[in-house]
Amino acid sequence: MSMLSNLELIRRVPLFALLTANQAENVADAVVKRRFKRGEVIVEQGEKSNTLFIILTGRIRVVTSDKRGREVILATLNPGDYIGEMSLIDNEPHSATCRAEVQTDMLTLGRAEFARCLPENSSMAYAIMRGLVQRLRQADRKIESLALMDVYGRVARSLLEFAQPDRDGNMLIRERISRQDIAKMVGASREMVSRVMKDLEDRGFIETREDGSMIVKDRLTTLG
Repeated sequence: MSMLSNLELIRRVPLFALLTANQAENVADAVVKRRFKRGEVIVEQGEKSNTLFIILTGRIRVVTSDKRGREVILATLNPGDYIGEMSLIDNEPHSATCRAEVQTDMLTLGRAEFARCLPENSSMAYAIMRGLVQRLRQADRKIESLALMDVYGRVARSLLEFAQPDRDGNMLIRERISRQDIAKMVGASREMVSRVMKDLEDRGFIETREDGSMIVKDRLTTLG
């Protein structure tokens, strides 16, 4: 990261893909590089940071919790994604906590710098609004699954969202996902999720490999 200029870094971020050369230079002058350690909180639910965070490397977990401390995982974000935009726009506290799952490098843009970039930067504003719409759609799907689907359907949908095609055309979840994490995603107990996962494997909907990766069969879509 230290070998690249701010301009080179933002050009690698999809959020800034539509900026003109002059706009990109203005943003590059305003952003600051930051590094977060594994487990470090980037933004905290109920607090304000007045900052937009753009992920360069690493991975971020977005969670929300109730007064009893029970957590629900809302999303896992990767390079090119960003956080803090809703609070930056409406000046309200963050609706979720974002925590670095691994060492994570980010670009940060403060509220004042954001405001200076925005008046002549309609493409940036539009990109952020599109991101907001995408997040809202994801939230709608999660609410729908929690309200209308049984545990089988919610687990199936979560697995399908994590799966990516490999070179052989299989839908593969490359990284091991704990039963506890899935339980937090779908709003069920770890014991229930363990039973569902075992049943899905016994019935041939999923196949776990020795390295912890998982093949998700096409017919899992009938459940999720």
